[in-house]
Amino acid sequence: MSLPVLHILTSPDWVDYELVDCGDGSKLERYGGFLLIRPEAEAVWQPRQTMAQWRERAHAEFITTEEKHGGHWRTLRSMPDEWRIRYKNLVFSLECKGSRQIGVFPEQAAYWDWISRQVGAAKRSIKVLNLFGYTGAASLAAAAAGAQVTHLDASKHAVTWARSNAAISGLQDAPIRWIVDDALKFVQREKRRESYYEGIILDPPKFGRGPKGEVWEFYKLLAQLLQACGNILSPQAAFFALTAYAVKASPITLLQAIAEITPAAGVLEAGEITLQISGSDRLLPTAIFARWHRPPAN
Repeated sequence: MSLPVLHILTSPDWVDYELVDCGDGSKLERYGGFLLIRPEAEAVWQPRQTMAQWRERAHAEFITTEEKHGGHWRTLRSMPDEWRIRYKNLVFSLECKGSRQIGVFPEQAAYWDWISRQVGAAKRSIKVLNLFGYTGAASLAAAAAGAQVTHLDASKHAVTWARSNAAISGLQDAPIRWIVDDALKFVQREKRRESYYEGIILDPPKFGRGPKGEVWEFYKLLAQLLQACGNILSPQAAFFALTAYAVKASPITLLQAIAEITPAAGVLEAGEITLQISGSDRLLPTAIFARWHRPPAN
């Protein structure tokens, strides 16, 4: 039995995003024409410039406090309430409101490309389920590549945001089913309905709540959710993807977990998702991943 090889993913094709600098627990990022400062626990090294120098250039900074969302945004320069950025054929609406998240995880671009390739490699229209879909980037990537997508998130606001992103990306008529629901309950109902998927995308948070107050805890419920997803994975499955943020787990943990529910005839990969600091060979680790895909037919 061969030991797993871990991979490091970067997203080098961005034009509208740049990790300008990071260190000392923070990061300076460019989203389109605007520079934002946000906390970043993984950035334990020294930044190239001081925080004072960052603030001379930045448009807004997220201040961490004990408030409901963990803090608030402080505007440093004039900027709109909402603006847009593009990644290839996808367009995203961004905003600095509420939490530190602004509507897109740019490090996931490598994953959007991978999903597009898997949908294209299937050479047929496949059904894809995106759980914890947030503002829809992975769903839009799958739909743009020709998949029939079910996008699910527990937040009505996130699903509304995702639908808006579909519209501004020219995918308003794409076959995407938008659902506000608890992920585990929905997957269990799909099994009873005998509804199966050729592609499943999982991006669960460490902790969250469903629309009816259902509690999601990564370590308590992930195994149950994975087994439920395995029950609705089609015999003609094309891919299965799992990512995790802010958890004390190894990519090998995720790899071995999905190996139990995916077909033996396929390719298993795992590793870290990163962002490369502009003008540097230094990488900022952001998440871990494990994924499976069916090799292309000869």
